[in-house]
Amino acid sequence: MSPGGTTVPESPESQSTNHTEVLDLSPSPEFAAQANGQADLYDAAAADFEGFWADQARQRLTWAKDFDQTLDWSGAPFAEWYVGGELNAAYNCVDRHVEAGNGDRVAIHFEGEGGDSRTITYADLQRDVAKAANALESLGVSKGDRVAIYLPMIPEAVAAMLACARIGAPHSVVFGGFSADALRTRIADAEAKLVITADGQFRRGKTAPLKPAVDAAVEGETTVEKVLVVQRTKDPVDWNDDRDVWWHDVVDSASDQHEAVAHDSEHPLFILYTSGTTGKPKGIFHTTAGYLTQAAYTNSVVHDVHPETDVYWCTADIGWVTGHSYIVYGPLANGATQVIYEGTPDTPHQGRWWEVIEKYKVSILYTAPTAIRTFMKWGDDIPAKFDLSSLRVLGSVGEPINPEAWLWYRKNIGGGHCPIVDTWWQTETGGIMISPLPGVTDLEPGSAQRPIPGISAEILDDEGNPLHDPEAVGYLVLTKPWPGMLRGIWGDEERYKETYWSRFGPKYYFAGDGAKFDEKGNIWLLGRVDDVMNVSGHRLSTAEIESALVSHPSVAEAAVVGATDETTGQAVVAFVILRGGHEDHGDETVQELRNHVAKEIGPIAKPRSIMVVSELPKTRSGKIMRRLLRDVAENREVGDVTTLADSSVMGLIKEGMSSGKED
Repeated sequence: MSPGGTTVPESPESQSTNHTEVLDLSPSPEFAAQANGQADLYDAAAADFEGFWADQARQRLTWAKDFDQTLDWSGAPFAEWYVGGELNAAYNCVDRHVEAGNGDRVAIHFEGEGGDSRTITYADLQRDVAKAANALESLGVSKGDRVAIYLPMIPEAVAAMLACARIGAPHSVVFGGFSADALRTRIADAEAKLVITADGQFRRGKTAPLKPAVDAAVEGETTVEKVLVVQRTKDPVDWNDDRDVWWHDVVDSASDQHEAVAHDSEHPLFILYTSGTTGKPKGIFHTTAGYLTQAAYTNSVVHDVHPETDVYWCTADIGWVTGHSYIVYGPLANGATQVIYEGTPDTPHQGRWWEVIEKYKVSILYTAPTAIRTFMKWGDDIPAKFDLSSLRVLGSVGEPINPEAWLWYRKNIGGGHCPIVDTWWQTETGGIMISPLPGVTDLEPGSAQRPIPGISAEILDDEGNPLHDPEAVGYLVLTKPWPGMLRGIWGDEERYKETYWSRFGPKYYFAGDGAKFDEKGNIWLLGRVDDVMNVSGHRLSTAEIESALVSHPSVAEAAVVGATDETTGQAVVAFVILRGGHEDHGDETVQELRNHVAKEIGPIAKPRSIMVVSELPKTRSGKIMRRLLRDVAENREVGDVTTLADSSVMGLIKEGMSSGKED
């Protein structure tokens, strides 16, 4: 990219009239001068890979015992990082900041959905974590025991995770939207000794129960001995005196003094379950030192967090890896001040997020493309009502962000000047792997761009050969171990090797994602390989077709799936939500959108069918459940809908699909 910038569409309206504007997407000199991430990091990592990561670990963490060896890869694909070192994750996230004289610095601005708020300093958090650790030990939890955490987005969730880390009891956080059956499966696989939950949570102005799911999950034979319950909603709950304990009874009365004993660098820190190709969830587990190093490093250089001055907000839920790495471990290891918000973006009004940013003067916002596209659908006028001038860095996580949403985000939320870090990573990688560095990179809307310093990635063809031809679609692989990498699948070493290290041999970690390079060498992520369709021998990305649909001025959001087709192998099926003010004119609308996709990508990408819908099936965290749309497209019985924010959506879509528009 030339220093002068790149030519990109200005807005949905400008696209419709083919006007473009040259935007300078290179870092401003002022931003570059203060940025934590500098260009020399790339040189240092390339010159001495292990030395680079050793420096990051020693600079960013406090060690009780220094490590003897940076990396042991002799047992590949099982890695050991910082061999012989000892440290405590909770001490690194809390105590050392208090000892450094920063106990009065705000760690967490908590904003409840209903407007209740709490300000928690690092000194407060230290006391909370010590009390929780003492309470857990009084309930029989010791080093090595697993603890399941099933909580809403409240400060007690952070204290619970750090209390587990302090003791050395690996935590397994389960998203509060999962069903009792999903919770039971995860509890059983980890053999959890204790569950931490709440009576309920606030969602869209109402209370939603949590404890009943735990009660059902621990019925019958179980490894769970105690259930520790936070009182959040004060709704009545069933109670088992032999098993259930109120948080305020045992934590509030516990001592606020607790020694943070050092643990081995490779001691398991947490297990986090993620979907597998089989029905059984995969228990991805991460260890202490390598994970914490990468979380702190990436939060510093990618999000450009300056703890003394920034207010940082990652909007993820604590139940996903983004909440682990970029709410709990990364920002707190760096001593940052952050916002934690309990509720949804539209309660009590659609400007709630912007109200929170204005209130706390948030300077760094890290959120998901689904949320951004939802805000686009709601209209530019909503964020325009609020003062967002405190923002200086924007981030995107969870799925590829289409250029249209990227540009809207920058213009309407970032005031036209905030750099956007479009980050690619996974539960398995532990931390950000591919992303712009905001003080260094000339930005490319829609692309995660390059591996960050210290990370090595490649794109391979079907035979495992490196693929550098621009626009040729291949498979993303990682070519070197990295500190935050998963150490396996809990209790299943063979599944770990088969899932991640068999497709291209043991020297390549296969991420499961399709990708391509552009002519500038930027990497474009194209979604999971099962979302890369094969239509008449052509490999097409669902993300690419979705991006083309959303670039049409009438389309607010789109989801594309591949459906089995006797003629072409797979056919493209699209579901779209129209922008406000645009009406569905039936076949006319469908043909216009099909032709638009053909123009943007090529005739081979034209959807076989397009259905205009009012909503898409999404989890409560905002992820589109394409699996369910694939069920509809292939006329199968719709699968499990328990994690959807609104399960009735699928019924409406299926009814409409029966009269869907095809040609």
